[in-house]
Amino acid sequence: MKFPILFSILFLSVSMAAQSPLITKDGTTTFFSHSPIEDIEAINDKTTAAINFVKGDVVVKMLIKHFTFENALMQEHFNENYMESEKFPAAIFKGKLVSDNAIDLSQDGSYEVTLDGQLTIRGISTPLEAPATITVSGDQVSATTVFIARPAEYDIKIPAVVIKNIAEEIKVSTSLTFTIAKK
Repeated sequence: MKFPILFSILFLSVSMAAQSPLITKDGTTTFFSHSPIEDIEAINDKTTAAINFVKGDVVVKMLIKHFTFENALMQEHFNENYMESEKFPAAIFKGKLVSDNAIDLSQDGSYEVTLDGQLTIRGISTPLEAPATITVSGDQVSATTVFIARPAEYDIKIPAVVIKNIAEEIKVSTSLTFTIAKK
């Protein structure tokens, strides 16, 4: 008689955890620009995100000034001249997880989904649809995606003197890890 009660409590705990949004504050976002002149790469390891798997809501936010470069001068130019990070401090994605299959946080597995929403950079929002992978492993849930961002879509002005140094399409990769709270 104790087993069915214990099983019901355990199932209810996992279900309750799955209904709450999962939140992380230490995701990683990188961008990579390849041009014939040079490659430019930066990393932001303070990406924050929340995913509600019941509703499918996703919000990802990163402060622009948290991107770090190998070259300090490049980082300064990025923040002051291109991204104007004092005026536009954050990049934000708000959207939905779209999937043909339900994501079961109580079972280990991998799920291919689509992110569908709006990416806002420098106060300009553009539609974004990108493939993503959700992986459940024990009490860890990871989410990864790679997509292309175009500086011109966000009114990022590139001076003629360095126009050939910066790609027209920037590869953006985000990796997030969440922990499912055990109740």
